[in-house]
Amino acid sequence: MDEELYRRRRVQRARERHQRAVRRRLFAGGALLALIVIVVVALTAGGGSSSPGGSSSHPRRTAATSRARRSAGRRARSHGGSTAARLARGDGRPGDATVPVLMYHVIASPPAGAPFPGLYVPASEFAAQMAELRAAGWHPVTLDQLRANWTTGARLPPGKPIVLTFDNGYHSQYAVALPVLRRLHWVADENIQLTGLPPSQGGLSEAEVRAMVRAGWELDTQGISHADLITLDAAELHAQIASSRATLRRRYHVPVNWFCYPSGHYDATVIAAVRAAGYVGSTTVVPGWATRHEDPFRLPRLRVLGGTSPQGLLQQIASTRSAAAPPASYNGT
Repeated sequence: MDEELYRRRRVQRARERHQRAVRRRLFAGGALLALIVIVVVALTAGGGSSSPGGSSSHPRRTAATSRARRSAGRRARSHGGSTAARLARGDGRPGDATVPVLMYHVIASPPAGAPFPGLYVPASEFAAQMAELRAAGWHPVTLDQLRANWTTGARLPPGKPIVLTFDNGYHSQYAVALPVLRRLHWVADENIQLTGLPPSQGGLSEAEVRAMVRAGWELDTQGISHADLITLDAAELHAQIASSRATLRRRYHVPVNWFCYPSGHYDATVIAAVRAAGYVGSTTVVPGWATRHEDPFRLPRLRVLGGTSPQGLLQQIASTRSAAAPPASYNGT
């Protein structure tokens, strides 16, 4: 009887040892499986990418980077690439900035036989003008920034605001004007035309336009080919005004909010086409200062001609302060 009891106890202990061994193997296998799952999840969250040293990217850092990129993308889309996004926000009440808008063309000495030599401002003359403007307390803003002040009270940079516009899209505006303004930390508006001024003839390349936009310049337009808009039919007018804006927006990812009437030619039909294309305003060649009380589709500008001394430029700005607003229709050059 004792032997039988002893044998049963031995069998029971052997069975318990076997069950413990099975449980240990199951626990070890489960732990290994759980570890594998954790590693796979971590690699998936980190995109499976590696840093330059060969080590795996940190999952939390990768997630934070992704969130930052998404946030930056949302901010860029909300601003639409407008230069006004760089201003401090106003209180929502319209501002009252009154601003001279200068008009430049070629920043170089006129070649022999140039048909319009007055449109050429030599590089040294331009640099001296900019230095004089700065000494007199002027500080350039863009048209979008000016409109932000007029509509929401956005705060313009310290100093007397002025807008520098460059028409047509000549290469010298990139090669000469941009470096001068960059040294002063100043911006400008480029009123580009899409055809008629290829790089071989002194026009801007796409890469140069992108560099100007990166430097803070605002991109606006004079249309496709600097055509006389008042002579065009409806289809041609749409192509010059609406198609040029759509092309520039797609190509450079900027809003292109302002139109510049080629040679200052416009009438009621042209203004209606500019409005319909989504522009917020237009610039003319009528002398005067721009204010929020005027029709934004007939903003005046001051043409800067070659041979204008720095002091002469200040006098020109001051003398046109009280100039009358442009008429309802203007066909001058």
